[in-house]
Amino acid sequence: MKTELFKNLKHDAPAGLVVFLVAIPLCLGIALASGAPLFSGIIAGIVGGIVVTTFSGSQVGVSGPAAGLAVIVLSAIQELGAFETFLLAVFIGGLFQIGLGIAKAGIIGYYFPSSVIKGMLSGIGIIIILKQIPHAFGYDADYEGDLGFVQADGENTFSELVNMLNFITPGALIIAAISLAILILWERPFMKKIRVFQIVQGPLVAVTAGILMGIGFAGNPDLALRTEQMVSIPVATDFNSFIGLFTLPDFGQIFNGQVWVIGMTIAVVASLETLLCVEATDKLDPQKRVTPTNRELRAQGIGNMVSGLIGGLPVTQVIVRSSANIQSGNKSKASALIHGFMILISAMLIPNVLNLIPLSSLAAILFVVGFKLAKPVLFKQMYSLGWKQFIPFVVTILAIVFTDLLQGIAIGLAVAIFHVLLDNYRNPYIAKRSDDASHKHIRLVLSENVTFLNKGKILRVLSKIPNDTELFIDASRTVQIDHDVLEIINDFKESAKYKNIDLKICCLDHLELNGYEESLRELIVDEDEIQNMPPAEEFTEEKEITLA
Repeated sequence: MKTELFKNLKHDAPAGLVVFLVAIPLCLGIALASGAPLFSGIIAGIVGGIVVTTFSGSQVGVSGPAAGLAVIVLSAIQELGAFETFLLAVFIGGLFQIGLGIAKAGIIGYYFPSSVIKGMLSGIGIIIILKQIPHAFGYDADYEGDLGFVQADGENTFSELVNMLNFITPGALIIAAISLAILILWERPFMKKIRVFQIVQGPLVAVTAGILMGIGFAGNPDLALRTEQMVSIPVATDFNSFIGLFTLPDFGQIFNGQVWVIGMTIAVVASLETLLCVEATDKLDPQKRVTPTNRELRAQGIGNMVSGLIGGLPVTQVIVRSSANIQSGNKSKASALIHGFMILISAMLIPNVLNLIPLSSLAAILFVVGFKLAKPVLFKQMYSLGWKQFIPFVVTILAIVFTDLLQGIAIGLAVAIFHVLLDNYRNPYIAKRSDDASHKHIRLVLSENVTFLNKGKILRVLSKIPNDTELFIDASRTVQIDHDVLEIINDFKESAKYKNIDLKICCLDHLELNGYEESLRELIVDEDEIQNMPPAEEFTEEKEITLA
């Protein structure tokens, strides 16, 4: 009998395989950039896939080592003088993260506007494509997984594209081109109708083809790939040598103040990256499920404690792996769990096979992931929503491309907040207290000016709406409603179907719906229907809730 977790195995197993193929080079590349043992990246990938997933409430997120922490890790190892001491800081960082989860710091993730999050996704998509082009050409000076503009090899994202022209490997370029052609072919509608191609995933075929071509090119000096152009997992000859790849932290440094400061730094940066990723992946999730952010922080904390204990890098939820997971059709967190076990088993049993995978073949997979994150139609959609959405969206993309993830988000957020403050200056914000939404007939009355700053409270109240409920959203008092809030209501429309919630909305005619006119029209009712609801004393289950 299948358990609830594995009831969608036919979808989750192929998705887990794709994430596994994407994750391996990223784990190794980030470990290399961090100045840590290569296997520490593999350990972090295993912990992120198995331990974090077990405790997480996210159905689509995938955790592992993050490029955003590479600089912090590199400087921390140098500052502390020993990798074992750094592992203690990772363990302590996990403790701090658990504390943040208990303190309900996860609400911070709700205060990033939709335009910035979508800009983050598109920016990362563009960065993925730009960073993988040199790998496709056979020039691998920059490490896999790098998302920063300034690179460790002395180049930047754009100068690297020029520099790679002096180091082209024809064999790598051929492998990348054929792998990409296979992936594009697999995306065609007619291919999806053939049952065998529904079972055998395009990325697996592309990687297999890459391995065979790499072996075939070995005898040709003009086409042969070099060792650094392949995946490079440390190889253990037996079980004892495999266990020897794990490292214990130095608990003798527990009273070292630097260790605690670095641990706290890891906790804050890792938590922020995780919350950003959670917000982004929830938007990509076709079922529009809402991840419990405080639980996610606790799960990440447990993961970092375990990773620190056995020799791994810090872990966060990671957008590249998570988006690959969603795009591959995952249905539950079983796919992330499967990817974690695949990393563990392959590192134990078949590292030599993995070391035959060309990086140029994996670059083709990441090209597809990047394109799906930064589809041109998204730019057109954001432009149609008006300048208040489009400007923060574009600014976030440009900032991420020319700085890094966290700086780019900060710049985009600053621009979005400026627009909100300008609106709040024109329409003063009226705050009112919220009641508990826990009954069968519920009325939500939106206040005068509802912005993305209200996302956390609105999401929290909607998540508490019980199954089999009649829900009225009353916007009769509302003067301005932000695109982000409309998006939340539109996403809730989809999740309401799974909970048998009868959702109705009134009094939207006077508001700018920012592209949601068609989507919400089926939910709109006349104000008379709201006014004609039975008086509260006739059914004591109804409560009026005013959202601040």
